[in-house]
Amino acid sequence: MKANYILECCVDSVASAIAAEKGGADRLELCANLIIGGTTPPLSLFHEVKKAVSIPIHVLLRPRFGDFCYDNFEKEMLLYDIRQFERKGADGIVIGALRPDGTLDSEFLSQMLTCSGNMHRTLHRAFDMCRDGSEALHTAASLGFHTILTSGLSNTALEGIETLKELSSQAAELGITIMAGSGIQADTIRTLLNDTSVHAFHMSGKTELDSVMEYRNPHVSMGLPGFSEYLVYQTSREEIKKAKNVFSE
Repeated sequence: MKANYILECCVDSVASAIAAEKGGADRLELCANLIIGGTTPPLSLFHEVKKAVSIPIHVLLRPRFGDFCYDNFEKEMLLYDIRQFERKGADGIVIGALRPDGTLDSEFLSQMLTCSGNMHRTLHRAFDMCRDGSEALHTAASLGFHTILTSGLSNTALEGIETLKELSSQAAELGITIMAGSGIQADTIRTLLNDTSVHAFHMSGKTELDSVMEYRNPHVSMGLPGFSEYLVYQTSREEIKKAKNVFSE
């Protein structure tokens, strides 16, 4: 296995964090509400995960579901949360912000990075919503990001494979890492390793578990349309292990 391969697992529970580490994940991206793309996790979740695992924890900072164009209240929330997680010992932050015109909000991103101390800095998939990937890549590098999480400006990494090739080539010259995300599993990693220079991968490895609830009120639905309250999404140790094993093939 090459030492520079990275497998990051996105988790939103302690159980998932433990499964990811046991499966061989190199680090975690910790969030809440993974089912809607992830939001900022509570400090209590970070505290429990930090007690339960020994691998690095990068924290997603996203105040709400939806776009990445934030108002002043949301920006203050993000700055506050970065300071809190830095004090609590997070190893990295995962952030992003856009302007209405589809460019990175470089001024606000700079403010967030200033608060991040020595933590690892990842630009999340707000990057995939930018109007120009190459422009955003150069902006991110100039701001001081270490990693960009991207699906190649497509819905999944496989769909964006040609763009990932271009981005990873440009990123190598700029000293920033491209991490492929969206639809990542063992077979996807195998394809990307063969066809691109990407060596960092982001996956959830989630599986569906049935709720332990025995009584289920058939007349009430409290979740999002199409999602059952009686399904639990949790990282599968075996899926992470299969993905990690690809690096040794």
